Amino acid sequence: MSEAKRPLLQIRHLQIEGRHDEAWHPLVRGVDLTLARGEVLGLIGESGAGKSTLGLAAMGYTRDGCRITAGTIDFDGQDLRQCCAETLRKLRGQRIAYVAQSAAASFNPAHRLIDQHVETAVINGGMSRAEAEAQAIELYRVLRLPDPENIGRRYPHQVSGGQLQRAMTAMAMACKPDLIIFDEPTTALDVTTQIEVLAAIRDAVKGFGMAAIYITHDLAVVSQMADRIMVLRHGKRVEEAPTRQMLSDPQQSYTQSLWAVRCFRTEAKARPSAEVPLLEVRQASASYSSQPVLHDVSMQLYKGQTLAVIGESGSGKSTTARLITGLLQPTAGQVLLDGVALPADYRRRSKAQLRSIQMIYQIPDTALNPRQRIVDIIGRPLAFYLGLRGRALRERVAQLLEMIELDPGKYLERLPSELSGGQKQRICIARALAAEPQLIICDEVTSALDQLVAEGILKLLDRVQRQLGVSYLFITHDVATVRAIADEVVVMQRGRVVDNGARETIFTPPHQDYTGLLFSSEPEMDPDWLDRILQQRAVAS
Repeated sequence: MSEAKRPLLQIRHLQIEGRHDEAWHPLVRGVDLTLARGEVLGLIGESGAGKSTLGLAAMGYTRDGCRITAGTIDFDGQDLRQCCAETLRKLRGQRIAYVAQSAAASFNPAHRLIDQHVETAVINGGMSRAEAEAQAIELYRVLRLPDPENIGRRYPHQVSGGQLQRAMTAMAMACKPDLIIFDEPTTALDVTTQIEVLAAIRDAVKGFGMAAIYITHDLAVVSQMADRIMVLRHGKRVEEAPTRQMLSDPQQSYTQSLWAVRCFRTEAKARPSAEVPLLEVRQASASYSSQPVLHDVSMQLYKGQTLAVIGESGSGKSTTARLITGLLQPTAGQVLLDGVALPADYRRRSKAQLRSIQMIYQIPDTALNPRQRIVDIIGRPLAFYLGLRGRALRERVAQLLEMIELDPGKYLERLPSELSGGQKQRICIARALAAEPQLIICDEVTSALDQLVAEGILKLLDRVQRQLGVSYLFITHDVATVRAIADEVVVMQRGRVVDNGARETIFTPPHQDYTGLLFSSEPEMDPDWLDRILQQRAVAS
């Protein structure tokens, strides 16, 4: 077969196992995959489907605790399973690249972006330092990074999440590889930033004629990026087809269920007219050092309701949460709970006030102590706030596990590493509920989860709210999540509240300019959507 016709990547009957509880369990079960030069294949499926495991296997690599037991991985005529370690190292550095989900966790915080970029190009690409720097600047320009001549001099913490994701993509492209594996590269980005990153990645991949595997749980995103889509479940291929065909006519019931996930909506609750708000942020401003970050922010949340705060990265959403919890002191204004002003510093708040406000964090992996068992994680607030000990504590932990739909008999003694991403987030919910709070702040709690798992978390939170009457302040950049769960909505931009109102009001046109921009940035399951949005914005500018 000629080189032009031979697939760049061909995987046949691949089987991969992972070690758990002293036994080996199947992760990938006899999957076949073919990728041509210049083609983008989308891999989708829920958590545990085997997407990332298959993507890493395309590099001839498995994570610790995993092993390939059968099958072939043919990259441009070489079976990667038969290659020596030195050959694999050179291939991974020069011809195959990987872009991870979390750019922040992938960069060394102690080195400038340009230094980390040129290291790859010099060692693996045989370039001089000057050549590598010039190439980095050109890639920064191709990937639409601001001030491409100087942005490389910044440290990772000095750029936004979207900029860091593009810098990592530039580093992966340094040696102009034949194949790039993108593993959820836009999951943690807000919708407006996501558009820029998707457009930059797609144009760069096509411009350099690279092949790519694009791993994601977001169907709307993959429809913008992929020529073909493969659906995985439990390590098996469910179905595969060209993107337009897959979107218009999925054949398997599981694929059809993925397509239907975005339909979940809670029934909006009306704002009480006479009640004092459970939470009120009143004309609050705040700074980080001498840099103002919040400007005259006001919002109200009533008992039993969900207030969604939406905006792009840097809009002040999480900073407002820090203000409410007393982790950041305001320079002006105040926070009231049940009509009573809270001390600005959490260290001056009473145990009852601390107990009243709990948080669920975005990344459960970093929010749970990996060395503690589930019974200890959930039991800590029970002991601290309620004074429970021994048998009473274990019984209450078991009740909370049942509330979050996990079997106490199976999960009480487990460690976080033995749980899936969705199960870990449920443990975080149980830990917040253990304090029996009035208010739970949910900070991007579904952004790192696939759509099926995220829908399950939203349904769980809705059921708990109806059952216990707890209130939620829901911080998110995801328009679909706001549409699904909010009673009231606050829109933030650059540290200010620019729009607010009931869900129905906010989502009914005409919109304020920035609100309209956010809503129009929500990806649609239409392969032409990204091009249409980019064209509209080019005309508008």
